[in-house]
Amino acid sequence: MTETGHAGLPSVPGVGAPAAGDGPVTPPPAPLASPGAVRRWLWLGLRDFAAMPAASLFYGFMFVAMAFVLEAFIHDGAWMLAFVTGFALVAPFLALGLYALSRDRTSAVPVPLLASFIASLTAWRINLGQVAIYGVILTLLLAAWVRVSVVLVALFFDQPANSLSALAAGLAQDPEGFVFFAVYFVVGGGFAWLVFATGVVSLPMMLDRPVDVLSAMIWSVQAALTNGATMLRWAAAIAALLGLGMLGRFLPLALIVPVIGHASWHVYRELAGAAGPADGVTAR
Repeated sequence: MTETGHAGLPSVPGVGAPAAGDGPVTPPPAPLASPGAVRRWLWLGLRDFAAMPAASLFYGFMFVAMAFVLEAFIHDGAWMLAFVTGFALVAPFLALGLYALSRDRTSAVPVPLLASFIASLTAWRINLGQVAIYGVILTLLLAAWVRVSVVLVALFFDQPANSLSALAAGLAQDPEGFVFFAVYFVVGGGFAWLVFATGVVSLPMMLDRPVDVLSAMIWSVQAALTNGATMLRWAAAIAALLGLGMLGRFLPLALIVPVIGHASWHVYRELAGAAGPADGVTAR
């Protein structure tokens, strides 16, 4: 008999069966993403957004509000840069509600939109202990990145800058500015890839199945390594979209973040082998 996950999806052997806290399990081999995966995931994310615009925009504007709060209270360019770039490290955790909306939309059992939205506000309660552990991990990584980012800025730029734009202008005029951007990109990329590889599948999986955090992270890393080229393109697409949103005074993030969040659910659906290729998912 085939077991089912929280959304009525068939469980992956060795992943869906154990209850959270039973210890890590060895995941089966991760499937290869089918051709055109990145475009398809973004399209499916956009389709979910179009089907649930009000609920999606609620989460999108929450992200924008957080960015404006940071800007209002942080009056140092180096610290602002650290938190703005660190946003990508914690965004997967903050997008749990978006995963829940997409899960309900693709569920075999119809879920009314209002009920789905209300439930999404506390989606973390489904697997509270394991999600909380991952949240702590991301918080520690964010704290480490903020410190590293501030130190990197101090090493290359010793002039005071009271805003992100002032810092960017100063670095652009600095003869060693290009060296800073190269070093910052490499170091920041390392932090981002660590979070991306361990979280691209794990958070949606913990929302969908009673799986422990270590097992979900192991599966996520395996899926990322198995689909290395596709995952690099997906990570680059996320980085480019978030960069565009930040260049637009954060407001475009109200649309960009929900689309990425919804798309991430379909990444999990495909790479966790829960429902076959995402194109085959029938949504309401």
